[in-house]
Amino acid sequence: MLRRVFVVLALLWLGTMLYVSAAHAETTIKYGAAFRLRQEIWDDVVSLDTGNLATGGFPDRNFFRLRTQLWARADFNPQLGIYARLANEMKYFDGPFTAYKAGNDRPDPDRYDPDEVIIDNLYLDAKDVFGLPVDVRIGRQDFLGPDMYGEGFLLMDGSPADGSRTFYFNAAKLRWKINPKNSVDFIYINDPRTDVFLPSMHPSVTGGLFVDRKKVLTASREQAFVLYGRSKVADNVTVEPYYIFKREQAFGTIPKLKLHTLGARAVVSLDGGWKFGGEFATQFGDYDGGKDRSGNGGYVFVSRKYDNVGFKPEFDLRFVYLSGDDPDSKDKVEAFDPLFSRNPNWNELIIYPLLNETAALGGGGIPGYWTNMEILKATVKLNFSPETNLALAYQYLWAPQKSGLTTALFGTGKQRGHLPTAILSHKFSKNLDGMLQVEYFVPGSFYSDKADNATFVRLQMQYRI
Repeated sequence: MLRRVFVVLALLWLGTMLYVSAAHAETTIKYGAAFRLRQEIWDDVVSLDTGNLATGGFPDRNFFRLRTQLWARADFNPQLGIYARLANEMKYFDGPFTAYKAGNDRPDPDRYDPDEVIIDNLYLDAKDVFGLPVDVRIGRQDFLGPDMYGEGFLLMDGSPADGSRTFYFNAAKLRWKINPKNSVDFIYINDPRTDVFLPSMHPSVTGGLFVDRKKVLTASREQAFVLYGRSKVADNVTVEPYYIFKREQAFGTIPKLKLHTLGARAVVSLDGGWKFGGEFATQFGDYDGGKDRSGNGGYVFVSRKYDNVGFKPEFDLRFVYLSGDDPDSKDKVEAFDPLFSRNPNWNELIIYPLLNETAALGGGGIPGYWTNMEILKATVKLNFSPETNLALAYQYLWAPQKSGLTTALFGTGKQRGHLPTAILSHKFSKNLDGMLQVEYFVPGSFYSDKADNATFVRLQMQYRI
């Protein structure tokens, strides 16, 4: 019922605004495209070479991801516009891991995944609605770039199951611009497990991450209401308080969850390139049946840029805390819920071993359920030229709680391990850029003695027009 109401209201709003704009200034149209080629190599990444786990066991992978995007924007006047984007990310697997089980009705079913052609973004923008200090965006949209909420700690990716193919939210967002230094966003989010709002062109595929020939996008149907404030309390101080209510639909053996999150982010910028900041969120709610759910999470950081030194070095030192579920408390769950941030927040590699820990929390076999985690991360970035930079980082990870699980992957300690990373980026031209990313994980006592070191490698080229 809510889905139908959402669609009807969006269509009515679109029709009304288009009618109102018809007599106004001449429409301007912009369009473009992007193609991204990635090769990813996973060596013992998911199970750390400890055998067939509850997740089904994951052999090593060497595969290619080819994402294509086509977009267009029409601005009817300075206050009203529409944006649309189509996307596809086909894959080819060249290694022990295969895309699907044999038996699908298509050529070479084990190696090639044609994916879908999907509507990645489709939204209406209206600014200063009816002359009021109110901007509205309705439809499928990303919370990235200038539309990002903080660092994406809780609001980043509405479709985590498809990786970085898409990041969209089905949402209605209203921004009240109180004055030049203060604003509040009111957001409604409705993200189903598979896309039920818009059509897609898809192959005759079963198994893998397809259900009823639709790509799985998230663990269950997720709905949320968000209040997000931004306040510039001084020229160098910003504060962003927020409240998020999220409902995760029941699926499998996981009952429906209703969760409240209260939090705030603050950043202070000082002369000399210094920056300090942090974010903290506390959560409380319950599952159907009465079991309580609570959690705490946040991070603090200090960073500095040296613009007048050779290679213009930058450093960032931060600490991350995400509460874990106490295995001895049977009547409640204390694990932090990442809400809509199931993505590589601090690294890429660890989001995959987390699969083996989060099934009972609502993970749904989808990577990036950040919980039961503490991270100390130090990063140094060297800018060799305006086009080339290298970011080197070291992360030490541990867990507030022991795993409490008895599969071959887990040990009896709290030390997750050590993770050095490197990302080399280069901009070849205005339209073409590339990067090489390497991560190497050395597991600690949180994992068993059988756990091997893991390596993640990504090579990428991206062209935009």
